Amino acid sequence: MVRPALAGLLLALLMGCGDGEPGGAAVGGPPLPWAYAPFPKLTAPADNPSTPAKIELGRLLFYDPILSADQATACATCHSEVWGMSDGLPRSVGVHGTGPTGPGRTGPNVTERNAQTLWNVAFRRELFWDGREASLEAQALRPLEEPGELGLPPAQAIAALATVPAYLTLFAAAFPEETPTLSETTLARALAAFQRSLVSARAPYDQYVAGDAGALGEQELVGMRLFGEAGCAGCHAPPLFESEVYAARGLGSGDPGRQAVTGLPEHAGAMRTPSLRNVRESDPYFHDGSVVTLRAAVAREVGIEVAHGRSRGLSEDEVDAITAFLNKSLTDRSLEPSRPKSVPSGLPVPKDGFRIPR
Repeated sequence: MVRPALAGLLLALLMGCGDGEPGGAAVGGPPLPWAYAPFPKLTAPADNPSTPAKIELGRLLFYDPILSADQATACATCHSEVWGMSDGLPRSVGVHGTGPTGPGRTGPNVTERNAQTLWNVAFRRELFWDGREASLEAQALRPLEEPGELGLPPAQAIAALATVPAYLTLFAAAFPEETPTLSETTLARALAAFQRSLVSARAPYDQYVAGDAGALGEQELVGMRLFGEAGCAGCHAPPLFESEVYAARGLGSGDPGRQAVTGLPEHAGAMRTPSLRNVRESDPYFHDGSVVTLRAAVAREVGIEVAHGRSRGLSEDEVDAITAFLNKSLTDRSLEPSRPKSVPSGLPVPKDGFRIPR
């Protein structure tokens, strides 16, 4: 179930927060290399207000392989809390895969792109690397519709859920005003409500902005300044450290990116700017997962900016400092979901590979 302390914090985020809370940090803290902006208020659509019952139902569904064609793969297979709400693979392995989530998992169904982290996905106006969906509810069932991901048409998923008495009870409790309480719409809304709860807003950076000048070390402070000076914050805009900016980074040759959505030639290969929150946990990097380490990703991006005349060249120590800022200052897993030991379907909850804590 959702831990009481976390449920309380989520409700506080949904209602807006006072001084010292995410969304209400007071102006007047230590200096920043960019204009101050408060962490955004967490809001939910009028037709899908977040409630503890919906979030808990969504969590169980997220980890339940009943939503997959092989009855062994779950949403959490590609978006695991162990791997930064991603999966540690360059590109994900969907249904009929072999091995636990993480490096080493293999299978016949490899996705076209790297699995993006779901941290702070609630604040995105456009979803997926190419921005083809405009809400969490709209994107929630897409993995079921993809043959190589979960591969279970939503209508079949509803039929499977209808055979589980516990799910009928949970859907009725979460959606008492809906008729029927179990439908494709309520399934999408429950999954969206859970994903909306994945908020990372209490990192050392947030503590620093709120007035704790000692929250960041000397190297992280240098790295923060360089992050702004190098122009990184133009796309990875604080406080979310992401944006709806699309750019082609010269990776994944042949992937149309945003162009597949807009049809515009200038969008060829362009991908949405990903979040840097909890970025140390969500390696490998870029939409094709081709860059293994965070430092290599930083060095590559700085090099691109220099080539485009938007930044000066940085020394090795300066690249190290930016990496340290991202690695240490933007990490907050306090609202990390707890993995259920069992799910209502009775199917085994997918396992994760071993990861050394950092």
